[in-house]
Amino acid sequence: MPRIVTYNVHRCVGNDRRLDVARVAAVLAQLRPDIVALQELDVGRRRTNHVDQAHEIAERLEMTHHFHAAMEVEEEQYGDAILTVYPERLVKAGPLPGYARGLEPRGALWVEVEIEGRPVQIINTHLGLVPREQQLQAAHLAGPAWVEHPDCHAPAILLGDFNATASSVVYRTLTQRLQPARRLARRQTPTSTFPSPLPVLRIDHVFVSPGIEVQDVSAPFDPLTRVASDHLPLVMDFELA
Repeated sequence: MPRIVTYNVHRCVGNDRRLDVARVAAVLAQLRPDIVALQELDVGRRRTNHVDQAHEIAERLEMTHHFHAAMEVEEEQYGDAILTVYPERLVKAGPLPGYARGLEPRGALWVEVEIEGRPVQIINTHLGLVPREQQLQAAHLAGPAWVEHPDCHAPAILLGDFNATASSVVYRTLTQRLQPARRLARRQTPTSTFPSPLPVLRIDHVFVSPGIEVQDVSAPFDPLTRVASDHLPLVMDFELA
């Protein structure tokens, strides 16, 4: 059964303020995922010792990866990645609309993976913090540039850190196009992801199209996940219909 994980890794700096890429990789390794969507990765940044975090995590997990820099300053990059063990191809990577100058740029990354001989569309994103900006970004994602693009045919999965709960306009916008995986899960387990030491908010989400049969959704809560990042990973097990 395929397993996909979305995880905001907070540039691999844990709640103990320790920079530890290996620890983040260890969190993921114990989950045994087939596809991973990561947010808040540093690549070549001085503050995190110039490490290519996307490459290092992928290498430790023996996965291929694609990285999209939502923000670039000279040689330094910051953004999101998709890692997988499946055959894959990059479909699209690009920015999401902003609301005002001075806010952190946001983006999305779309990779097609082949599972059991079938193409599955995976879109990873990280929305902004300002509600109006989030709404613009969610509408853009739900529209013809991404989820309603002719090439984004079912089965498809949209996931990431949306910085918005199930009561938000963002959530309602996206659930007009896709189903929330939590609602479809056969088992109901705790799925709050933030803040990781005492998670009370569901702001990381997985949305699925027809053709994805959700089996289980969980947010692993243990001594390692509580400290490795300020978010817990969100895990979905699924089958193709």
